[in-house]
Amino acid sequence: MDDVKTSRGSRAHRRHAEATRSRIVEAAHRLMVQKGYGRTSISDIARAADVAVQTVYNAVGSKREVLDAVLDAVAAGPGAPRRVPEFMAERAGATSTAREMVAVLATWFAESQPRVAPVIRLIREAAAHDDSIAELERRRASQRLANYGRAAEQLRERPGARELPREDVAAIIWSIGHPQTYAQLVEVEGWSIDAYAGWVERSLAVALLEG
Repeated sequence: MDDVKTSRGSRAHRRHAEATRSRIVEAAHRLMVQKGYGRTSISDIARAADVAVQTVYNAVGSKREVLDAVLDAVAAGPGAPRRVPEFMAERAGATSTAREMVAVLATWFAESQPRVAPVIRLIREAAAHDDSIAELERRRASQRLANYGRAAEQLRERPGARELPREDVAAIIWSIGHPQTYAQLVEVEGWSIDAYAGWVERSLAVALLEG
């Protein structure tokens, strides 16, 4: 009985910790987008999340680590706290052809970029004045490329895919699906999300599919 109580207590503690972390990350996201990274303090985040300053450090970490967590959260969206590579591998695994997988990727970019692009812009602006954020920007860009390497492996296994090196496929997905590409086409040029999604799917198809 004591073991059962301990297990229930541990689960309750984890749920509470996850809820606290999510509240902190949500508050940081809202403040950083409104005020900018530099003008948002840990104290601001703690106050908005209704927690102590030390709780922010204990639950998430430094301000740079909070920004890193914000990017994870907006990328995952409704799928959080699961990470993007995990559930995207499942979506890709449900496809049987390369064309179907291209459609999955296009749908994903259209779904996620409205959330991700503003945070990427926030990071880029902060990186101009903060070396630690510049390093975060470089690391996350490389991380996205590595994730697309796994997508490239799945795509190359499916019928209808062009015979291209894994690195080429990953770089094509990374380039076409880059948040800055979305920002230019949708936020600057005024494309609709549907037009953007169609362009992504056609571009990936031309580059990655046979015929």
